Amino acid sequence: MVVSVKVFKKATPNGKVTFYLGRRDFIDHLDYCDPVDGVIVVEPEYLKNRKVFGQLATTYRYGREEDEVMGVKFSKELILSREQIVPMTNPNMEMTPMQEKLVRKLGSNAHPFTFHFPPNSPSSVTLQQEGDDNGKPLGVEYTIRAFVGDSEDDRQHKRSMVSLVIKKLQYAPLNRGQRLPSSLVSKGFTFSNGKISLEVTLDREIYYHGEKTAATVQVSNNSKKSVKSIKCFIVQHTEITMVNAQFSKHVAQLETKEGCPITPGANLTKTFYLIPLAANNKDRHGIALDGHLKDEDVNLASSTMVQEGKNTGDACGIVISYSVRIKLNCGTLGGEMQTDVPFKLLQPAPGTIEKKRSNAMKKMKSIEQHRNVKGYYQDDDDNIVFEDFAKMRMNNVNMAD
Repeated sequence: MVVSVKVFKKATPNGKVTFYLGRRDFIDHLDYCDPVDGVIVVEPEYLKNRKVFGQLATTYRYGREEDEVMGVKFSKELILSREQIVPMTNPNMEMTPMQEKLVRKLGSNAHPFTFHFPPNSPSSVTLQQEGDDNGKPLGVEYTIRAFVGDSEDDRQHKRSMVSLVIKKLQYAPLNRGQRLPSSLVSKGFTFSNGKISLEVTLDREIYYHGEKTAATVQVSNNSKKSVKSIKCFIVQHTEITMVNAQFSKHVAQLETKEGCPITPGANLTKTFYLIPLAANNKDRHGIALDGHLKDEDVNLASSTMVQEGKNTGDACGIVISYSVRIKLNCGTLGGEMQTDVPFKLLQPAPGTIEKKRSNAMKKMKSIEQHRNVKGYYQDDDDNIVFEDFAKMRMNNVNMAD
């Protein structure tokens, strides 16, 4: 069986400069981050003694574009890395295997480049907009771009500039650990003796996207009140550090009266299952998603991970966390009692069985679609498949005049 290697490409509007990337997703391993390695092809007669410069930039949009009036901007762009690609300033640059393969195939006009993410740079996150909102998405987005000019400070013309949107993501650690997160709370009532105790335990600390979360609920009613119903939620907590804003959204929920009412002196132990999925939260304003380029591979935003010894409060960008929330309805006079149990929601790391299962499911869904897509062609000589970035969401890239 011959395995094809997919390579993404995009050309400038005048077709003189073309970007080639072997992947769109670059992984933050906490102690290091994958470099952005690719190849650029430029027609030498077009340069006319000019140069090609490259940039790795991030755009942090924290407000709606339509609300930008009187010169007020709700976005900030930062250039994280820049270099001269053509002619190369470092002819002895060590190339990755993918770059070597592309340079051999594309010929003498192919020039490799490498950009590096700064330490502690945030992950790609998009805040979902309402269905009729066509403005630029809120969140953190990364772009690599190249342009032709005499110097790095030259005005960038759209006709000779190419931009590609990429993603910076985090994967779950290889070992999910043995810890079972839990929470125990109790509630007393005015003018009534005794308390209701609620204990919630999860079956693991780290879940992969698409997995069931299992929450075991234990209720001990030593009061004179009754528990009328039980509500279960998975809550996505979002912190936008630039404006110091925080909000929470329910991404999965259920309510049940099974086993209720829990009368005075009675106990209940029951396990509830919930699956947090982006597909079940479409068009819900404010839901955080992993920065996505295609709808078919979108996930809820992964939990923000930091290096051991550091606090998530020190993270920048958009900080994501999750919890299972259990609420007990104790009647009109008794009110509600609730507790939250935090957990992590992440993508499985490459090489794990879970990742292979996830990839297999995605391939099953998209194999027919890819057969009919006209945006790529296959080269049988070395099994490289080129896919145009034009097939992706590129209209929102902020390009300078």
